[in-house]
Amino acid sequence: MQPVLTVTEMRAADEAAQATTPLPALVARAGRAVATAALSLLGGAYGRRVAVVSGKGNNGADGRVAAAHLARRGARVVVVDVPRGTDGPWELPACDLVVDAAFGTGFRGSYRPPVVPPGATVLAVDIPSGVDGDTGRVPGAALPADLTVTFASLKPGLVLGRGRALAGRISVADIGLDVSGARWWLVEDADVSRLVPRRPDDAHKWSAAVLVVAGSPGMGGAAAMAATGALRAGAGMVRLGVPGAELAAQPATEAVHVALPAVDWAGPALEVAARCRAVVVGPGLGRDPATMSSVRRLVAEAEVPVVVDADGLAALTGPEHRKGRAPLVVTPHDGELTRMTGVAPGDDRLAAAGSLARHLGATVLLKGPTTVVARPDQGGWLVTSGTPALATAGSGDVLSGVIGAFVARGVAPGEAAAVAAHVHGRAGATGPGDGLVAGDLPLLVADWLASALPETTGTTGHGEAPGGLGKARHGS
Repeated sequence: MQPVLTVTEMRAADEAAQATTPLPALVARAGRAVATAALSLLGGAYGRRVAVVSGKGNNGADGRVAAAHLARRGARVVVVDVPRGTDGPWELPACDLVVDAAFGTGFRGSYRPPVVPPGATVLAVDIPSGVDGDTGRVPGAALPADLTVTFASLKPGLVLGRGRALAGRISVADIGLDVSGARWWLVEDADVSRLVPRRPDDAHKWSAAVLVVAGSPGMGGAAAMAATGALRAGAGMVRLGVPGAELAAQPATEAVHVALPAVDWAGPALEVAARCRAVVVGPGLGRDPATMSSVRRLVAEAEVPVVVDADGLAALTGPEHRKGRAPLVVTPHDGELTRMTGVAPGDDRLAAAGSLARHLGATVLLKGPTTVVARPDQGGWLVTSGTPALATAGSGDVLSGVIGAFVARGVAPGEAAAVAAHVHGRAGATGPGDGLVAGDLPLLVADWLASALPETTGTTGHGEAPGGLGKARHGS
């Protein structure tokens, strides 16, 4: 996992480093890293034309150091100070490379970038100028970068909002700052094999059993997607209950069907859950008051972790909701989070997901182009593997099943949600860009997992993430 530091955390890391390393030395390291990246982009410096856009702060200082390095290597460098009052257009001289060192992550306000000469490559220093470092929001305008060299760690604004597209490729340069206290982490492929255990030699079907309570009479598609997602993600058995549906009318899957009454089904479901390792509830249930009451009871009394998705989320919005005994994971998209909290997520998605996580005492997976997985004790994970192809009905139902399967396999609920979102996105990217349907996803998940997990057996647990985030947390 890669650490992701907010603007405030990055400022604190900077200040802590200056207790032993003078600021000019840190600036020198940053400027050298920028110059090294520029040389790689240019394929050498001699005779190449470089325009360095320099602001007044540390970001500008980094750019000026890089300019000096490039000039010594034979580049024809022009340093252009950001003009005061950039309301009108301003142009850069003809060049091969633009180094955007106008403003860094602490910038507030609105920026109008210069007009870049045709064909010039753009290298951003720390973050494209004009992008909010915490949210990726762009109040005014920003210059799209081909490459961003950021320091010490990723910043939320590089992977959220418009900042994600504007940053281009991202290179993290180590300049000697301590980022071990990061609270947010970006999930990577290697985390899947590190956190998701292979089945041990003595595994049996109950070792990773999942109860899925989903669907309603005549609405079995969501239940089938959640159940199949869990099975393809490694659940040894899925017990599937569709409240009020006859057993013969339940969707055809490899799941073992459970008869649940149309109302007051929480009691029978809890009996089944007692033999399982995780519960998934919500997809396609409907939102009538009796159903919501049963969801709340299931969440409050279950002895194993519960994943709540889709219709089930409506049960957790009012004062009737009681925190349960076992860990809880909720998986809203923007509209569902708005209904749950009465407030739209807005630009600060870390804050929105974190606030709900603390309120519910649950892990909150806020879906989006960058998925935010927030822990109730602050911090969490970011997932950037998603693809627009996943914007298809039933995709979220599959994801809820994958989360349930990973929990049942022994991954702590917070990590299970984060890694499942990553796998879901990576698997979706292997399918058709147009025409992907939710029914394609379970097998794509199984195929991607087969390539990602090492061919070993006898694994009994999951590893520990950097900074201790892999530690199992009851209530995360």
